[in-house]
Amino acid sequence: MKNKRLVGFLVFCATALIITLGASCAPKPTPSPTPPPAVTIIDDMGRSTRIEGIPQRVASLAPSITEILFALGLGDRIVATDDYSDYPEAAKSLPRVGSPFPGFNLEKLIAQEPQVVLSVRGGYVDSIAARGLKVVVLQPKDIEGVFKNIEMVGEIAGVQAKASELVSSLKQRRDAIAAKTAALSKPRVFYELDATEPTKPWTAGPGSFTHSLIELAGGQNIGASGASDYFQISAEQVISSDPEIILLEDVAYGITVESVKGRPGWGGIKAVTKGAVYPVDPDLTSRPGPRLIDGLEALARAIHPEAFQ
Repeated sequence: MKNKRLVGFLVFCATALIITLGASCAPKPTPSPTPPPAVTIIDDMGRSTRIEGIPQRVASLAPSITEILFALGLGDRIVATDDYSDYPEAAKSLPRVGSPFPGFNLEKLIAQEPQVVLSVRGGYVDSIAARGLKVVVLQPKDIEGVFKNIEMVGEIAGVQAKASELVSSLKQRRDAIAAKTAALSKPRVFYELDATEPTKPWTAGPGSFTHSLIELAGGQNIGASGASDYFQISAEQVISSDPEIILLEDVAYGITVESVKGRPGWGGIKAVTKGAVYPVDPDLTSRPGPRLIDGLEALARAIHPEAFQ
């Protein structure tokens, strides 16, 4: 009787062992693959674009956007740029697909197979989207808008942490510059964008990021009363406003300090009489990208040199 009980116990143990070993050796079910991340972006035109996965092939259709991508370490993902993207040096060797004027070569752009196209506002945006490409528009109106654009690109490219770090650094620099000029007087500033028509030069008005730069740099923009963000102001208005500082972004188009002094009626402007007419690097002040803070510092140094001695 004892032997039968022993045999039964041994059979029970063996059976349990076999079941256990079988369970451990059975093939484990294959987990379902994690779907690639997707983001829905609301761009600066209010357009909604859903981007599946993290794009590795990006087209940049503006110098400012190209600079943002490189600043975020994404230069190796750029497969096409506009004709004017020239910073940093590596951008000059990238495939080029045209410019807003006279236009972009859509066939050449499509041939680069971008997963997302980053662009500024323009009539060509709808044409690009109609060809089946995903387009996100970056068109900031002020420095805060530039920061948001950097974070937007970081979200699209999956480098949110790096984008946040860059924005934090730029904000610290901006605040430090603004702090230097905050308690100082606000001299009247005329900012000239384009004087192809010297009697009606283009300037920066309210709502433009150039206007916000002038104010942060400690100046009072005489174009603040304009009807739009960028507009043509009459020479008479400039003369009557008597700016104490004149900043020339159009030096890139051949305008010089001497040519401004020689304009009819401009000789008596305070900025001219005291020699406060300064050239400005348009690449720093007109491209809404990371180097805009360099432009801010350049303007602050021109408007308030005493704060940087």
